[in-house]
Formats: sequence, C-alpha cells, structure tokens
Amino acid sequence: MWRPKFGVMSARIGTKGFSDSHEEGVPTTPTGVYSIGSTMYGVLANPGVKYSYHRLVTNDYWDENPSSPTYNSFVHGTDPGGYSEALWQTVPQYNYFAVINYNIPVRTATPARGSGIFLHVSGSGGTAGCVSLAQSNLLRVLEWLDPAASPRIVMAPSENLGRY
Repeated sequence: MWRPKFGVMSARIGTKGFSDSHEEGVPTTPTGVYSIGSTMYGVLANPGVKYSYHRLVTNDYWDENPSSPTYNSFVHGTDPGGYSEALWQTVPQYNYFAVINYNIPVRTATPARGSGIFLHVSGSGGTAGCVSLAQSNLLRVLEWLDPAASPRIVMAPSENLGRY
C-alpha cells in the first residue's frame, strides 16, 4: 500500500519531460515503477543510509556506452566511452545519489533503452533523465529508504499515476 511519508517536495526531471520509451542520450525521464539499486553513492561521506554506500573516487564511472559489456553499471577504471559519466567530478549533483533500477538488468534494444537514471542532488536546471531534489530533501529520502522494505519509485506525469 502506498503511503506518503513526507510532504510535497519540488523535483526536477529530464529537460524533455517524461517518456514511455526512453532512449540513450535523450534527456527524458523514463516512466514506470522501479526499485532502488543495492548501493548508494556520493562524492561526500556516507550520510547514514541503510544501503551499502560507496564514496566516489577518481576513475569511478557510470558506464553509459551501449557497446560496452558493463553498460548501465558502476565501473572503476578506464572511461568506458559513449555518454559515460565521471561520477567523482559531478558536483553538487552527485554529492549523494541512489540508482533507480531502470533498464537493470539491461534489455538489449536498438536504439539502446538508456542508462544512468539516478535520484540525485539538483543542479541549476533539468536533468539528463534523472530525478533530482534539493540536497536537504534528498538526504531525508535517502536516509529514510530501507532495502528491507523493497522501496519503489514511481515516475510519471500526475495524470498518468493511475497506471501504477
């Protein structure tokens, strides 16, 4: 049963809105209901989350290269190419973030279905497809989330929430 935990929080989504058929490199937020990844990440120290936490270091990437064998996953080492993100360099957005399990496990498609959908700190505008919150609100959510409860995030325009 869905129960609100917090009051309304302003959030930002992809600069081109929501999409029922998200594609790699297109700044839309994929609609649907998704679980949260088993590890949370951040440039800053663990704020006290109930999930495993990885503090980002140099050469930590999210692989957004559809031709890579580690597409749509965290990697440490050489830049995998494509749209891959140098996570440790993206501040304040990646001060803290949770992975939204969109296209995890990866489903092969042409064009690629997309990767690197996170719940992260807001920057100055829309996102490349992620959901972002003010850092104070994001921390409230990340500290509240409990993997034992199998939490989900619903991403859709308000008029389409009835689908879920």
